[in-house]
Amino acid sequence: MRMVDLINKKKNGEFLSGEEINYIVRGYTEGQIPDYQMSAFLMAVCLKGMNREEISSLTSAFVDSGERVDLSQIEGVKVDKHSSGGVGDKVSIALIPICACIGIPVAKMSGRGLGHTGGTIDKLEAIPGFKTSLSRDEFISNVNRYKMAIVGQSPSLTPADKKIYALRDVTATVDSIPLIASSIMSKKIAAGADAIVLDVKVGSGAFMKSLPHARELASTMVDIGKSLGRKTVAIITDMSQPLGYEVGNANEVREVISLLKGEGAEDLTVTTLTIASYMAVLGGAFTDFDTAYRAAADILKSGRAVDKLKEFVTIQGGRAETIDNPGMLSQAEFHIAIESVRQGYVSSIDAESIGVSSMLLGAGRRSKEDGIDYSAGITMLKKIGDKVDKGERLCILHTNMEDTKQAEEKARNSFCLSSSAPAPIKHIHEVIQ
Repeated sequence: MRMVDLINKKKNGEFLSGEEINYIVRGYTEGQIPDYQMSAFLMAVCLKGMNREEISSLTSAFVDSGERVDLSQIEGVKVDKHSSGGVGDKVSIALIPICACIGIPVAKMSGRGLGHTGGTIDKLEAIPGFKTSLSRDEFISNVNRYKMAIVGQSPSLTPADKKIYALRDVTATVDSIPLIASSIMSKKIAAGADAIVLDVKVGSGAFMKSLPHARELASTMVDIGKSLGRKTVAIITDMSQPLGYEVGNANEVREVISLLKGEGAEDLTVTTLTIASYMAVLGGAFTDFDTAYRAAADILKSGRAVDKLKEFVTIQGGRAETIDNPGMLSQAEFHIAIESVRQGYVSSIDAESIGVSSMLLGAGRRSKEDGIDYSAGITMLKKIGDKVDKGERLCILHTNMEDTKQAEEKARNSFCLSSSAPAPIKHIHEVIQ
């Protein structure tokens, strides 16, 4: 078997066998296939695509390149959740206590963020004392006893995907649905989940800007999950504007606390309850979505979810009093209001630009070596459909930086106004299962 022949085969639109895909992934991971040949192969995949069997084989090859997490000692059906990423997406933090209240074991491995804000791990570390480094025994014990635990993602999971992704990033081969889907699903499967709920974002703040592309990615990942023996559901959720009202690490934790007290923004509440309900159904706690949704909504109203969040913070070394007094979370020195230059209705928000502005304020990383300012971020005061008067505040920037001109410009230009109110935003676009 020669790599040049396999490149040529894919270039001509032919299908590769599982054995051939394993040869490519293993050879590149072990250094036997050079970057220039792998780059050519990745570009051929971008141009010619892959069928479902090839994508499943590629996913399995990624999984087999590293360690698999063994969660067999954890009681019950382990349901994992993945988001394709967005601005203000703090859903994972809210899901942990809700699902634990329902009785679904949440054994979560999460990564750090690169871009708009931190990842779930970074956001939780904004809570004083919260630790995301647990021994294997602590992790399993916490899930069995409390139904919840989170740790940072192991570097030994899917090393082939990490190496190939780094190459994709510099060869204009990131935007390939077969490569995106296999990358995401390999990490979820290697992490040991029995079932997977996928939150596929669509809109200006998402990787997938259009519904057809989001639908294709969602369907591809559901097919991968099923082909590899995992119950899988994909929910296509809106990211045409930041989710909720807060962007930034400590700010988003504050908003999660409000959500779990039953005081969350409509879009954040609906998205969180929908995902939690599908997790509950896949986990076997309920037989149908509607019953699960009512139960999850009742958990928010009862206050049980915020109590469970305090327990979660405590068992991971954090200061539980932070949940009762969110003012203990770090706060920025400077607060800059962005005001509207005219009257009208907010017709659209460039969520990606809001995310970039937040990063420029210190809330995110430009490179993986960068630190994060937990107190930095943006509070959205107006969302799509809201009426705005001239001079009224659209959002507030929070930072410890003195030079914020670029961030201010990004945030200001993110808002578009029209003379009439736009159609209401649909929070959940589709469910694929």
